[in-house]
Amino acid sequence: MILFLYGPDTYRSRQKLNEIIEHYKKIHKSGLNLKFFEGEELNFEDFKDEFQQTSMFKEKKLVVLTNFFSNLVFKERFLKEGKNFVNSADIILFYEKNPIPEKDSLFHFLIKNAKSQEFKLLAGQKLKNWVKKEFLNFGIEISQEALEKLISFVGNDLWQMSNEIKKLVAYRTGHNQVTTVTKVCPEIKREDVELLVKPKIETDIFQTINAIAARNKKMALKLLKAHLEKGDSPFYLFSMINFQFRNLLIIKDLMERNLSPYSLNHLHPYVIKKSIPLLEKFSFSELKKIYQKIFQLDLDVKTGKIEPEMALDLLITELPSEAR
Repeated sequence: MILFLYGPDTYRSRQKLNEIIEHYKKIHKSGLNLKFFEGEELNFEDFKDEFQQTSMFKEKKLVVLTNFFSNLVFKERFLKEGKNFVNSADIILFYEKNPIPEKDSLFHFLIKNAKSQEFKLLAGQKLKNWVKKEFLNFGIEISQEALEKLISFVGNDLWQMSNEIKKLVAYRTGHNQVTTVTKVCPEIKREDVELLVKPKIETDIFQTINAIAARNKKMALKLLKAHLEKGDSPFYLFSMINFQFRNLLIIKDLMERNLSPYSLNHLHPYVIKKSIPLLEKFSFSELKKIYQKIFQLDLDVKTGKIEPEMALDLLITELPSEAR
């Protein structure tokens, strides 16, 4: 039998891998027939010999192969003898965390012959449900407002999200060590998220804002394309750029009046700190013009006059060519 776990959500795929291994260990106590192989260096004959060795115990073998799609020699040999492994009573588990080309021959073989599970990145309501469930595993609830804020800060990186959840639970419960509990504690509030969590997507989008500020249209378009290819929603990207330029305008206005931007309650201090260096690249009038342009494009998107991808392109291409 062959199992195949793959996909960009490596947090959930790793959880599934660990779940399979732990289940195997409970049934097959000796542990002598659980084998791990990784990377490009494995020789196919070594793997084959290990797999075909007769066990001292009446146990199924579980052989875990991780990240083997770049091992071209191994793939070629495995595909030649693949049918022998498909019909085996023992288990081979392919775990791949790296992107796989759609035309990869081993990928197609596994999709056809293995029990496969793809782990796509969570989004929308599925992501919200996952986050709420993780909090409930610790006996903690999270308000809808805090949930929206947490997801806007972290996105669908579940490795980071898991760490942020543990941090928030520890803060709210007053315990350094986070353990699963059954009693529901007071819920996580929006203020907790703003206090403890650094906004990831806002950090990412600053690179794009930097390119816009430098009037580097080529780089700005490249970064936006990278966001879209990664699966970020064009509506969300446009709203984030809108949000950032509105913040820049507000902060610039305060600084022009010799007032501290850190007095703003609605902005994370981290966001303010990252915004200040950008303001040196804009005059107040330039920021107003750019924000007015964003406002008009945003209105056109919301009224269906233009697609969000086109609005993003227009915003970049219609910027003045020279920086201040």
